[in-house]
Amino acid sequence: MKKAKLYFVLTDVPQIDCDVKAGKIINPEFIAKCPPGCQDVKYRVYGTDIYASFSSVCNAAIHSGIIDNTGGKILVQKVAGHSGYRGSFSNGVRSLSLPRWRESFLVSEGKPRKGVTYPSTLEYSSSKSTAVKSEPKKPEQDLKIMKSADSTNTSEKAAEQGSSSVHPAYSSVVAAASRQVQAAQGRGQNTAFRGTSTSASNRNILRPSTGIQRQEPVAAFRRADGSPSHLAMETDLWKPGLSLFDTGFSSKEELNPKPPESISQGNPNCKIDLSFLMDGSWSIGKRRFQLQKRFLGNVAQALGIGSAGPLMGIVQYGDDPSTEFNLKTHTNSKDLRNAIEKIPQRGGLSNAGKALSFVNKNFFLDANGNRGGAPNVVVVVVDGWPTDQVEEASRLARESGINIFFVTVEAATEIEKQNVIEPNFVDKAVCRTNGFYSINVPSWFSLYKVVQPLVKRVCDTDRLACSKTCLNSADIGFVIDGSSSVGTGNFRTVLQFVANISKEFEISDTDTRIGAVQYTYEQRLEFSFDKYSTKQDVLSAIKRISYWSGGTSTGAAISYATEQLFSKSKPNKRKIMILITDGRSYDDVSVPAMAAHQNGVIAYSIGVAWAAQDELEAIATDPDKEHSFFVDEFDNLYRFVNQLIQNICTEFNSQPRN
Repeated sequence: MKKAKLYFVLTDVPQIDCDVKAGKIINPEFIAKCPPGCQDVKYRVYGTDIYASFSSVCNAAIHSGIIDNTGGKILVQKVAGHSGYRGSFSNGVRSLSLPRWRESFLVSEGKPRKGVTYPSTLEYSSSKSTAVKSEPKKPEQDLKIMKSADSTNTSEKAAEQGSSSVHPAYSSVVAAASRQVQAAQGRGQNTAFRGTSTSASNRNILRPSTGIQRQEPVAAFRRADGSPSHLAMETDLWKPGLSLFDTGFSSKEELNPKPPESISQGNPNCKIDLSFLMDGSWSIGKRRFQLQKRFLGNVAQALGIGSAGPLMGIVQYGDDPSTEFNLKTHTNSKDLRNAIEKIPQRGGLSNAGKALSFVNKNFFLDANGNRGGAPNVVVVVVDGWPTDQVEEASRLARESGINIFFVTVEAATEIEKQNVIEPNFVDKAVCRTNGFYSINVPSWFSLYKVVQPLVKRVCDTDRLACSKTCLNSADIGFVIDGSSSVGTGNFRTVLQFVANISKEFEISDTDTRIGAVQYTYEQRLEFSFDKYSTKQDVLSAIKRISYWSGGTSTGAAISYATEQLFSKSKPNKRKIMILITDGRSYDDVSVPAMAAHQNGVIAYSIGVAWAAQDELEAIATDPDKEHSFFVDEFDNLYRFVNQLIQNICTEFNSQPRN
């Protein structure tokens, strides 16, 4: 009988979805089966080892190492709430920190404990049903609940009286949400600016070093009263994707007195982490500062702010930069626009370079809402010109993977150019001088015209690859198989492949540098990283490489490249090795490859025709599937150019900031 019972428990296991949170399941202890594919950022996890109850059960199991992305059986035990949950990155899952929560759970290997009977079906709190799966409510269904007067009155009364007939999470959250809806109904929103158009000739430009702001033309300019006040949670308990029934609140004391902001998914086609550097210097004047805020609000509206789309924070700069709010402060366009309206002008100089350094070091952090996989974008709004240098700060920011855009308004006249500290500062600050990363607006009163063009550019994530550090701060060494099996014609095809990759990078002494080694039984340094400093010179040098012919000692070639090429890399450069071979090596590749990896070399292996898959994987940096490629013919090498560059970019953007 005991064996039969054990057999029943282990085989008749309920299956749960990836997005099911522990708090939705009423059973205090259960065994469940997770499906494959739960290792996804949209399934949020809070805590390490012990998890808050509104974490995804299956993603928590992956984070803890109980299962992997292929799924499997897990044992879940509910325990008391904790005063703090520590976030961490483990097994490909990023868990978040949390100050406190009312209920926790532990997850372990899906084996039954002695003397415990486990349910064959699970009971879910939202429906009180014994069905295995419970469909989550859609946001619009939650809104209908919030707007229902009867439901609101019932839930509020139940919350106040502690009625057991209404679920406490339902009563507390719906009551708070309904009050937010009712309050919003009595408020209007009108942020329109009314005023007359003014040309640059009507003002006297004096830079902030004089201590005098621009003379403002006489014009009617006011903002209508009644802008909605900002409503926000002061804690980190309200997260994107939480349904009203998923929160797990049990009492009013766990709800912040202020109602939560509404959560928007945003525009998924524009998933970027965006920082606006707004000019708060005295030279801009009060009116133009208001126009700048209006511009930022319109950009926020056009972007479609949301948790699955673009997120936006703002840094105001003058003498010193200051973060007005970070990426996770506001998760929809309406709340963001309202917050922008309330930003006061700080004054001072126009130290844009100092602001860029500040953003590079302090803004794009995990604690501030940086999502890692989303491109980091900075838009710098400048009134006239900066009062400090921007070239070095911009270069370092780009080398940290930040895409920089400049919006300059009312640029310096010929007479004023003598006051500009750094001539051509825009060209020195952005990635390329092709006009894509810079917009000049002749007047603050025409700034509204560039809202859509700017939004289109910052959302063009494919084109943003230019500003990513993958194209700006690497030493890339090509290790090229010149053995006799390659042949002269195929060798020229390999060189064209090398050239096609190289030309996509920004090549200079301070940006990306290219080096090359050819090998057979022996090795030859074709050119080192410091040999050529322009793209044209590098491409010409690649074209001049002559075919050697001989055997295939790939392991020795890796050791040679590590010692003769990458040992001379600059400290702040990523060392990237791209090895191309067409056959199995005569010597061992694993030990030399391991030594290269330990010396900080990121290795990509490209195999053609008779190349050995096990050797390609040994050469490649982990995960080898993202760093090794195979193609059956040399003529198909071109197919890997874009994928290889994209992998280099993606890999850099996922690395932590310096």
